[in-house]
Amino acid sequence: MGRLDGKVAIVTGGARGQGAAEARRFAEEGAKVVVTDVLDDEGEAVAKEIGDTALYLHHDVTDEAQWEGVVARTVDHFGDVHVLVNNAGIAKFTPIAMTSLDDYMDVVNVNQVGVFLGMKHVVPAMSTSVTRTGLGGSILNISSVDGMVGMIGVVAYVASKWAVRGMTKTAAIEFGGLGIRVNSIHPGGIDTPMLTEPTKDLPGVDLKNYFSRVPAGRIGTPEDVAELALFLASDESAYCTGSEFVVDGGLIAGFGAQGLLPE
Repeated sequence: MGRLDGKVAIVTGGARGQGAAEARRFAEEGAKVVVTDVLDDEGEAVAKEIGDTALYLHHDVTDEAQWEGVVARTVDHFGDVHVLVNNAGIAKFTPIAMTSLDDYMDVVNVNQVGVFLGMKHVVPAMSTSVTRTGLGGSILNISSVDGMVGMIGVVAYVASKWAVRGMTKTAAIEFGGLGIRVNSIHPGGIDTPMLTEPTKDLPGVDLKNYFSRVPAGRIGTPEDVAELALFLASDESAYCTGSEFVVDGGLIAGFGAQGLLPE
């Protein structure tokens, strides 16, 4: 028996990276999955790989009308919605003094406003599904370790991820009586295009070597995040809501002592 049998999940930003890994893992555990993104070719490929239990929808998470359409299409196609993973996100790497207001707002609109709109528009349908099926509802907002600490060069990203953390707590209080739990996930360094593409051409930057210094001794994988998301999407986490769940290999605990201590 699958851990998500009978559940229907929406995963935004599901065309690649963490979102794709979450969609695949949810489907493996019995969920029907709606994959949404603006990267249509990649998103359609993920849904095709999963099979008949997946549907791909083009989706700009900053567009309120598109959110209404995604929720309506999900319910029309699969009958219910029990899980929302607000995974879509972007980052722009510039110091504060060089960050334009337009660039700042681009990040905030995707990472923060997109999460707000997702929660706002999924809750009525999710509440109905929870009542009808007796299965618990779960909203997972993907924040970051940058929603726990500061980080140089990504002021808009940090601001948006701290906001997601706070919004999650408010939503957990408001939605608890509807049978819907809301938690935030805080990944650290994960081997996805968001992290690797901006740094691939920088001289002397070796991400795998850098992350070898965290206590876990390696960079994270999308599958590491997907396993945590699976737990929070399932009813195994029925008493978890309004909380932060960190998956960072110990990054914010502090760097390890490799190279500092004798072998």
